[in-house]
Amino acid sequence: MPSLSKNARVAGILYILSSLFGIVRLIYIPSTLLVSGNAAATANKIVGHELLFRFGIVSYLLCSALWIFVTLALYRLLKGVNQTLAVIMVIITVVVTPVFFVNAINDAAALFFASGAEFLSAFDKAQREAFVMLFVNLHHQLDLASEFLWILFHVPFGLLVYRSRFLPRVLGVWLMMVGFAYLALSVTGLLFPTSEHKVWNFAQPVLTGEVAIMLWLAITGAKEKA
Repeated sequence: MPSLSKNARVAGILYILSSLFGIVRLIYIPSTLLVSGNAAATANKIVGHELLFRFGIVSYLLCSALWIFVTLALYRLLKGVNQTLAVIMVIITVVVTPVFFVNAINDAAALFFASGAEFLSAFDKAQREAFVMLFVNLHHQLDLASEFLWILFHVPFGLLVYRSRFLPRVLGVWLMMVGFAYLALSVTGLLFPTSEHKVWNFAQPVLTGEVAIMLWLAITGAKEKA
């Protein structure tokens, strides 16, 4: 297999694996176990599905660890287009990845309070449930904060794809739009949380640009230079 296409497919496969693990904690866990505005129900669901919640923590960490290799694979694929833009992608990953690992602590704390560990007996049930909701919300707030930086990853990524000539230009434009969609979600969630859901409904179709690029890389690869 030609090296350029091989590099593209490796990057695509890693991108897919990282995203699948990310979906578990960022989409499946919130929709299954977290009840907005109801601390008691959220705590009860976490306790009732403790293994699933723990798997969400592990998946979040695996997603973060794999993203390092996704970025390195993309750097190897695109550095010949513009090394400065490729380096920016690496720098953003170096900055953001530790945030994800720190954020996993919020889930661990929520699990401790939900399970009513013995050393937390000083708190009554209602207080422990309130802490569960607090740490779950802190997790979401830190995710919003990290999304603020994703525009600095996706815009260079999109420019590299657009200029590459061996990947479709439309995917490059789409990726730049993905960066602005993440920025909109971050700013809205931090400043106007009651409107976050509305912005998500508009941003969701744009964010599928990531699905498009990972599938294109994994399945089609890259157009080899003559």
